[in-house]
Amino acid sequence: MYSMNNRTLKDLLYEQVARVGKALASPKRLEMIEMLAQGEKAVETLAAEVAIDVKLASAHLKALKEARLVQTRREGKRVVYRLSGGDVAQLAVTLRQVAEEHLVELRLALQQMMAEPNRLTQVGRKELLSQAKRGEVVVLDVRPQDEYDTAHLPYARSLPLTELAHRLAELPRNVEIVAYCRGPFCLMSDEAVKLLRSRGYRARKTFDGVSEWQAAGLPLTRP
Repeated sequence: MYSMNNRTLKDLLYEQVARVGKALASPKRLEMIEMLAQGEKAVETLAAEVAIDVKLASAHLKALKEARLVQTRREGKRVVYRLSGGDVAQLAVTLRQVAEEHLVELRLALQQMMAEPNRLTQVGRKELLSQAKRGEVVVLDVRPQDEYDTAHLPYARSLPLTELAHRLAELPRNVEIVAYCRGPFCLMSDEAVKLLRSRGYRARKTFDGVSEWQAAGLPLTRP
């Protein structure tokens, strides 16, 4: 039996932990965390990426900030957000993995993204790293340049999706290309693979992004 004081204290402890859970209980906030795992971003950028207006984006970011999951800095009149730590990105990865393990609806949705399984890498992360180091594959980061500059997979080459069609000549035709972007829910790598294959390149994608790589305890390349 707990005394009233002990019960009150225990309720307070769980209440504090629940603050994080409440802050994450929004699809848009989860997407914002995924975006911020790529690097710091202004409110306007986040709003555009998750397809909501700036006012609503600010409200979501306020909830994340109150739970101490994000921090801010000012850049002139702009407010720039960043994650409070790498553990926040790892928490988002763990949450998604638990959801994938227990929610059949999520697994079915992911299977739709894997309608062409030959577009996915068939090797483990460490083997992919070894292949990239030996030059047996080209790991292609199709995120915006600023996200690549913040952190990227080792040996990855930056070629943003928006520039890919005009810079195909920079890629070798005799080596398989493995494209990645922001993680399992990101479709930029799908678009990149579709374009590359239509132009005669051997191309696949990997669901991994920098957050998944880091959560697995593997190294990232940073400035």
